Amino acid sequence: MSWMSVEAAAAALIAGRTVAFPTETVYGLGGDARNAEAVQAIFNAKGRPSDNPLIVHVESMEAAIAIAMELNVIELELMQRFWPGALTIVLPVRRGVLAAEVTAGLDTVGIRVPSHPVALELLRTCKLPIAAPSANRSGKPSPTTAQHVQDDLGARIAGVIDGGACDVGLESTVVRVVNGKIHILRPGGVTIEQLLAHGYEAIYVRELEDSASVPRSPGVKYTHYAPQAEMEVWIGQHGFNIGLAELLKNECMAFQGDGQRIACLLFQDTFQTVGELKNVRMFSLGDRNQPENAAHDLYAFLRTCDQEGITRIIAEGCTEEGAGLAFMNRLLKASGHRMRLV
Repeated sequence: MSWMSVEAAAAALIAGRTVAFPTETVYGLGGDARNAEAVQAIFNAKGRPSDNPLIVHVESMEAAIAIAMELNVIELELMQRFWPGALTIVLPVRRGVLAAEVTAGLDTVGIRVPSHPVALELLRTCKLPIAAPSANRSGKPSPTTAQHVQDDLGARIAGVIDGGACDVGLESTVVRVVNGKIHILRPGGVTIEQLLAHGYEAIYVRELEDSASVPRSPGVKYTHYAPQAEMEVWIGQHGFNIGLAELLKNECMAFQGDGQRIACLLFQDTFQTVGELKNVRMFSLGDRNQPENAAHDLYAFLRTCDQEGITRIIAEGCTEEGAGLAFMNRLLKASGHRMRLV
Protein backbone atom coordinates (compact mmCIF):
# COMPACT_ATOMS: atom_id res chain seq x y z
CA MET A 1 0.00 0.00 0.00
CA SER A 2 1.28 3.48 -0.83
CA TRP A 3 0.56 6.98 0.41
CA MET A 4 -1.38 8.70 -2.36
CA SER A 5 -2.26 12.16 -3.60
CA VAL A 6 -5.86 12.97 -4.45
CA GLU A 7 -5.02 12.82 -8.15
CA ALA A 8 -3.36 9.40 -7.86
CA ALA A 9 -6.23 8.07 -5.77
CA ALA A 10 -8.80 9.33 -8.30
CA ALA A 11 -6.90 7.63 -11.11
CA ALA A 12 -6.80 4.39 -9.14
CA LEU A 13 -10.57 4.54 -8.51
CA ILE A 14 -11.28 5.17 -12.20
CA ALA A 15 -9.10 2.14 -13.00
CA GLY A 16 -11.23 -0.03 -10.73
CA ARG A 17 -8.88 -0.22 -7.74
CA THR A 18 -9.62 0.42 -4.05
CA VAL A 19 -8.18 3.30 -2.05
CA ALA A 20 -8.69 4.64 1.47
CA PHE A 21 -9.44 8.28 2.13
CA PRO A 22 -10.34 10.50 5.09
CA THR A 23 -13.83 11.70 5.90
CA GLU A 24 -14.96 13.79 8.85
CA THR A 25 -16.27 10.59 10.50
CA VAL A 26 -13.71 7.81 9.91
CA TYR A 27 -11.43 6.74 7.05
CA GLY A 28 -13.33 5.02 4.23
CA LEU A 29 -12.23 2.26 1.86
CA GLY A 30 -13.48 3.38 -1.52
CA GLY A 31 -14.23 1.77 -4.84
CA ASP A 32 -16.30 2.68 -7.92
CA ALA A 33 -19.87 1.92 -6.81
CA ARG A 34 -20.83 1.05 -10.40
CA ASN A 35 -18.04 -1.52 -10.84
CA ALA A 36 -18.90 -4.97 -9.44
CA GLU A 37 -15.24 -6.08 -9.34
CA ALA A 38 -14.16 -2.95 -7.48
CA VAL A 39 -16.97 -3.38 -4.96
CA GLN A 40 -16.11 -7.04 -4.45
CA ALA A 41 -12.51 -5.99 -3.82
CA ILE A 42 -13.77 -3.84 -0.90
CA PHE A 43 -15.51 -6.85 0.65
CA ASN A 44 -12.42 -9.01 0.10
CA ALA A 45 -9.99 -6.49 1.61
CA LYS A 46 -12.14 -6.04 4.71
CA GLY A 47 -13.30 -9.63 5.10
CA ARG A 48 -16.81 -8.15 5.20
CA PRO A 49 -19.99 -10.29 4.95
CA SER A 50 -21.65 -9.86 1.56
CA ASP A 51 -25.08 -9.16 3.09
CA ASN A 52 -23.78 -6.00 4.80
CA PRO A 53 -24.64 -3.11 2.43
CA LEU A 54 -22.23 -0.30 1.64
CA ILE A 55 -22.72 3.46 1.92
CA VAL A 56 -22.21 5.42 -1.29
CA HIS A 57 -20.41 8.77 -1.10
CA VAL A 58 -21.19 11.41 -3.71
CA GLU A 59 -20.07 14.98 -4.32
CA SER A 60 -23.43 16.74 -4.25
CA MET A 61 -27.16 16.53 -3.69
CA GLU A 62 -27.61 16.42 -7.47
CA ALA A 63 -25.37 13.37 -7.71
CA ALA A 64 -27.47 11.65 -5.04
CA ILE A 65 -30.69 12.42 -6.90
CA ALA A 66 -29.20 10.78 -10.01
CA ILE A 67 -28.82 7.52 -8.02
CA ALA A 68 -32.03 7.61 -6.00
CA MET A 69 -35.66 7.90 -7.10
CA GLU A 70 -39.04 8.92 -5.73
CA LEU A 71 -37.58 11.27 -3.14
CA ASN A 72 -39.99 12.83 -0.68
CA VAL A 73 -39.97 16.31 0.85
CA ILE A 74 -38.31 15.22 4.12
CA GLU A 75 -35.48 13.41 2.32
CA LEU A 76 -34.80 16.48 0.19
CA GLU A 77 -34.87 18.74 3.25
CA LEU A 78 -32.42 16.46 5.09
CA MET A 79 -30.02 16.71 2.16
CA GLN A 80 -30.26 20.49 2.10
CA ARG A 81 -29.84 20.89 5.88
CA PHE A 82 -27.23 18.26 6.74
CA TRP A 83 -25.12 17.79 3.62
CA PRO A 84 -22.20 17.95 3.36
CA GLY A 85 -22.02 16.18 6.72
CA ALA A 86 -22.23 13.07 8.82
CA LEU A 87 -25.73 11.99 7.78
CA THR A 88 -26.42 8.99 5.54
CA ILE A 89 -29.92 8.75 4.07
CA VAL A 90 -31.29 5.37 2.97
CA LEU A 91 -33.11 5.97 -0.31
CA PRO A 92 -34.81 3.90 -3.03
CA VAL A 93 -32.19 3.18 -5.67
CA ARG A 94 -32.62 3.43 -9.43
CA ARG A 95 -32.30 0.05 -11.13
CA GLY A 96 -28.93 -0.57 -12.75
CA VAL A 97 -27.08 2.57 -11.64
CA LEU A 98 -24.98 0.78 -8.98
CA ALA A 99 -23.35 -2.62 -8.74
CA ALA A 100 -25.76 -5.06 -7.08
CA GLU A 101 -23.13 -5.90 -4.45
CA VAL A 102 -23.37 -2.36 -3.03
CA THR A 103 -26.96 -2.79 -1.88
CA ALA A 104 -26.71 -6.48 -0.88
CA GLY A 105 -29.71 -7.11 -3.11
CA LEU A 106 -31.93 -4.49 -1.47
CA ASP A 107 -33.99 -1.89 -3.33
CA THR A 108 -32.43 0.89 -1.23
CA VAL A 109 -28.98 2.39 -0.75
CA GLY A 110 -27.43 4.65 1.89
CA ILE A 111 -26.01 7.85 0.39
CA ARG A 112 -24.16 10.81 1.87
CA VAL A 113 -22.04 13.81 0.91
CA PRO A 114 -19.02 13.97 3.24
CA SER A 115 -17.80 17.33 4.53
CA HIS A 116 -14.08 16.53 4.73
CA PRO A 117 -12.33 18.71 2.12
CA VAL A 118 -10.09 15.86 0.94
CA ALA A 119 -13.06 13.53 0.46
CA LEU A 120 -14.93 16.18 -1.49
CA GLU A 121 -11.88 16.92 -3.65
CA LEU A 122 -11.51 13.21 -4.39
CA LEU A 123 -15.17 12.86 -5.36
CA ARG A 124 -15.02 15.94 -7.60
CA THR A 125 -11.81 14.73 -9.24
CA CYS A 126 -12.87 11.16 -10.05
CA LYS A 127 -16.51 12.04 -10.84
CA LEU A 128 -17.66 8.66 -9.49
CA PRO A 129 -20.07 7.50 -6.82
CA ILE A 130 -17.72 5.88 -4.31
CA ALA A 131 -18.87 2.93 -2.23
CA ALA A 132 -16.95 3.25 1.01
CA PRO A 133 -17.31 1.41 4.31
CA SER A 134 -14.76 2.07 7.05
CA ALA A 135 -11.20 1.21 6.00
CA ASN A 136 -10.49 -1.53 8.54
CA ARG A 137 -10.71 -5.30 8.76
CA SER A 138 -14.32 -6.22 9.44
CA GLY A 139 -15.20 -6.25 13.13
CA LYS A 140 -12.22 -4.20 14.31
CA PRO A 141 -12.36 -0.60 15.56
CA SER A 142 -12.78 1.81 12.67
CA PRO A 143 -9.72 3.82 11.56
CA THR A 144 -9.48 7.49 12.44
CA THR A 145 -5.94 8.04 11.05
CA ALA A 146 -4.15 6.92 7.90
CA GLN A 147 -1.77 4.86 10.05
CA HIS A 148 -4.74 2.85 11.35
CA VAL A 149 -5.58 1.99 7.73
CA GLN A 150 -1.98 0.95 7.08
CA ASP A 151 -2.01 -1.25 10.19
CA ASP A 152 -5.20 -3.05 9.12
CA LEU A 153 -5.16 -3.26 5.35
CA GLY A 154 -1.57 -2.76 4.19
CA ALA A 155 -1.02 -4.45 0.82
CA ARG A 156 -4.70 -5.40 0.49
CA ILE A 157 -5.50 -2.02 -1.14
CA ALA A 158 -3.85 0.33 -3.64
CA GLY A 159 -3.15 3.12 -1.17
CA VAL A 160 -4.42 5.74 1.26
CA ILE A 161 -4.67 9.53 1.28
CA ASP A 162 -3.37 10.90 4.57
CA GLY A 163 -5.77 13.64 5.64
CA GLY A 164 -4.86 13.68 9.33
CA ALA A 165 -7.08 12.60 12.21
CA CYS A 166 -10.85 12.53 11.64
CA ASP A 167 -12.91 15.24 13.34
CA VAL A 168 -15.91 13.19 14.52
CA GLY A 169 -14.28 9.81 15.15
CA LEU A 170 -17.48 7.74 14.78
CA GLU A 171 -19.35 6.74 11.66
CA SER A 172 -22.22 8.75 10.16
CA THR A 173 -25.79 8.64 11.40
CA VAL A 174 -27.91 6.47 9.10
CA VAL A 175 -31.58 7.39 8.71
CA ARG A 176 -34.55 6.21 6.68
CA VAL A 177 -37.78 8.14 6.27
CA VAL A 178 -40.80 5.90 6.87
CA ASN A 179 -44.35 7.30 6.68
CA GLY A 180 -43.13 10.83 7.38
CA LYS A 181 -41.06 9.79 10.40
CA ILE A 182 -37.26 9.62 10.53
CA HIS A 183 -36.01 6.21 11.66
CA ILE A 184 -32.43 6.33 12.95
CA LEU A 185 -30.93 2.97 11.96
CA ARG A 186 -27.44 3.78 13.26
CA PRO A 187 -26.65 6.73 15.55
CA GLY A 188 -23.59 8.75 14.64
CA GLY A 189 -22.29 12.22 13.90
CA VAL A 190 -25.73 13.85 13.62
CA THR A 191 -27.74 13.50 16.85
CA ILE A 192 -31.43 12.81 17.27
CA GLU A 193 -31.67 16.17 19.08
CA GLN A 194 -30.41 17.95 15.96
CA LEU A 195 -33.14 16.29 13.90
CA LEU A 196 -35.82 17.10 16.45
CA ALA A 197 -34.66 20.73 16.56
CA HIS A 198 -35.73 21.08 12.92
CA GLY A 199 -39.22 19.88 13.77
CA TYR A 200 -38.89 16.33 12.46
CA GLU A 201 -40.38 13.33 14.18
CA ALA A 202 -37.43 11.00 14.78
CA ILE A 203 -36.95 7.70 16.63
CA TYR A 204 -34.00 5.38 17.14
CA VAL A 205 -34.76 1.91 15.76
CA ARG A 206 -32.73 -0.71 17.64
CA GLU A 207 -32.39 -3.62 15.23
CA LEU A 208 -31.82 -7.14 16.56
CA GLU A 209 -28.30 -8.58 16.32
CA ASP A 210 -29.54 -11.98 15.19
CA SER A 211 -31.95 -10.74 12.54
CA ALA A 212 -31.99 -13.11 9.58
CA SER A 213 -32.85 -10.31 7.15
CA VAL A 214 -30.40 -8.17 5.23
CA PRO A 215 -29.91 -4.95 7.23
CA ARG A 216 -30.84 -1.60 5.69
CA SER A 217 -27.80 -0.03 7.34
CA PRO A 218 -24.25 -1.19 8.02
CA GLY A 219 -23.26 -1.55 11.65
CA VAL A 220 -26.48 -3.11 12.95
CA LYS A 221 -26.20 -6.88 12.39
CA TYR A 222 -22.64 -8.09 12.99
CA THR A 223 -20.07 -7.67 15.75
CA HIS A 224 -18.33 -4.36 15.16
CA TYR A 225 -15.66 -2.08 16.53
CA ALA A 226 -14.27 -4.80 18.83
CA PRO A 227 -10.81 -4.78 20.44
CA GLN A 228 -8.89 -8.01 21.02
CA ALA A 229 -9.41 -7.72 24.78
CA GLU A 230 -12.51 -8.87 26.60
CA MET A 231 -14.44 -5.71 27.36
CA GLU A 232 -17.19 -4.79 29.79
CA VAL A 233 -19.17 -1.56 30.00
CA TRP A 234 -19.88 -0.23 33.49
CA ILE A 235 -22.80 2.13 33.91
CA GLY A 236 -23.33 4.07 37.11
CA GLN A 237 -27.05 3.93 37.79
CA HIS A 238 -26.92 7.54 39.00
CA GLY A 239 -23.98 8.77 36.93
CA PHE A 240 -20.69 9.25 38.74
CA ASN A 241 -20.44 7.84 42.27
CA ILE A 242 -17.67 7.07 44.73
CA GLY A 243 -18.80 3.45 44.99
CA LEU A 244 -18.04 2.91 41.31
CA ALA A 245 -14.49 4.11 41.81
CA GLU A 246 -13.90 1.81 44.79
CA LEU A 247 -15.41 -1.19 43.01
CA LEU A 248 -13.20 -0.48 40.03
CA LYS A 249 -10.04 -0.55 42.13
CA ASN A 250 -11.00 -3.90 43.65
CA GLU A 251 -11.92 -5.39 40.29
CA CYS A 252 -8.63 -4.36 38.71
CA MET A 253 -6.67 -5.94 41.56
CA ALA A 254 -8.60 -9.19 41.08
CA PHE A 255 -7.97 -9.23 37.34
CA GLN A 256 -4.26 -8.58 37.87
CA GLY A 257 -4.18 -11.50 40.26
CA ASP A 258 -5.26 -13.65 37.32
CA GLY A 259 -2.33 -12.32 35.27
CA GLN A 260 -4.38 -10.09 33.00
CA ARG A 261 -3.32 -6.75 31.54
CA ILE A 262 -6.00 -4.20 32.38
CA ALA A 263 -7.15 -0.94 30.79
CA CYS A 264 -9.83 1.46 32.05
CA LEU A 265 -11.67 4.02 29.91
CA LEU A 266 -13.20 6.49 32.37
CA PHE A 267 -14.88 9.86 32.33
CA GLN A 268 -12.74 12.54 33.92
CA ASP A 269 -14.51 12.75 37.28
CA THR A 270 -14.17 8.99 37.81
CA PHE A 271 -10.63 9.10 36.42
CA GLN A 272 -9.60 11.71 38.99
CA THR A 273 -11.28 9.89 41.88
CA VAL A 274 -9.71 6.54 41.03
CA GLY A 275 -6.27 8.05 40.53
CA GLU A 276 -3.38 6.05 39.16
CA LEU A 277 -3.78 2.29 39.51
CA LYS A 278 -0.59 0.25 39.51
CA ASN A 279 -0.01 -1.55 36.21
CA VAL A 280 -3.39 -0.43 34.82
CA ARG A 281 -3.54 1.49 31.53
CA MET A 282 -5.77 4.51 32.15
CA PHE A 283 -7.61 6.53 29.48
CA SER A 284 -9.68 9.64 30.15
CA LEU A 285 -12.90 10.01 28.15
CA GLY A 286 -13.15 13.66 29.16
CA ASP A 287 -16.16 15.48 30.58
CA ARG A 288 -19.19 13.16 30.80
CA ASN A 289 -21.36 16.12 29.78
CA GLN A 290 -19.48 16.30 26.47
CA PRO A 291 -19.70 12.72 25.14
CA GLU A 292 -18.66 13.88 21.68
CA ASN A 293 -15.08 13.98 23.04
CA ALA A 294 -15.36 10.38 24.25
CA ALA A 295 -16.78 9.39 20.87
CA HIS A 296 -13.92 11.11 19.07
CA ASP A 297 -11.26 9.19 21.01
CA LEU A 298 -12.91 5.78 21.44
CA TYR A 299 -11.53 3.92 18.43
CA ALA A 300 -8.01 5.27 18.92
CA PHE A 301 -8.08 4.14 22.58
CA LEU A 302 -9.26 0.64 21.62
CA ARG A 303 -6.53 0.36 18.99
CA THR A 304 -3.92 1.42 21.54
CA CYS A 305 -5.17 -1.35 23.84
CA ASP A 306 -4.65 -3.86 21.02
CA GLN A 307 -1.14 -2.59 20.36
CA GLU A 308 -0.22 -2.84 24.04
CA GLY A 309 -1.53 -6.35 24.51
CA ILE A 310 -4.37 -5.44 26.90
CA THR A 311 -6.49 -8.48 27.76
CA ARG A 312 -9.29 -6.88 29.79
CA ILE A 313 -10.99 -3.50 29.34
CA ILE A 314 -13.41 -1.79 31.69
CA ALA A 315 -15.16 1.13 29.99
CA GLU A 316 -17.47 3.60 31.69
CA GLY A 317 -20.77 4.28 29.98
CA CYS A 318 -22.90 7.42 29.95
CA THR A 319 -26.44 8.59 29.24
CA GLU A 320 -27.77 8.32 25.70
CA GLU A 321 -28.31 12.04 25.28
CA GLY A 322 -26.78 13.93 22.37
CA ALA A 323 -23.58 12.28 21.15
CA GLY A 324 -23.92 9.85 24.06
CA LEU A 325 -26.32 7.73 21.99
CA ALA A 326 -23.73 7.04 19.29
CA PHE A 327 -20.95 6.60 21.86
CA MET A 328 -22.95 4.02 23.82
CA ASN A 329 -23.96 2.24 20.60
CA ARG A 330 -20.31 1.73 19.65
CA LEU A 331 -19.22 0.95 23.22
CA LEU A 332 -21.80 -1.82 23.59
CA LYS A 333 -21.03 -3.20 20.12
CA ALA A 334 -17.33 -3.27 20.98
CA SER A 335 -18.01 -5.13 24.22
CA GLY A 336 -20.39 -7.65 22.70
CA HIS A 337 -23.09 -6.03 24.86
CA ARG A 338 -21.37 -7.09 28.09
CA MET A 339 -22.67 -4.53 30.56
CA ARG A 340 -22.77 -4.10 34.34
CA LEU A 341 -24.90 -1.67 36.32
CA VAL A 342 -22.93 -0.39 39.32
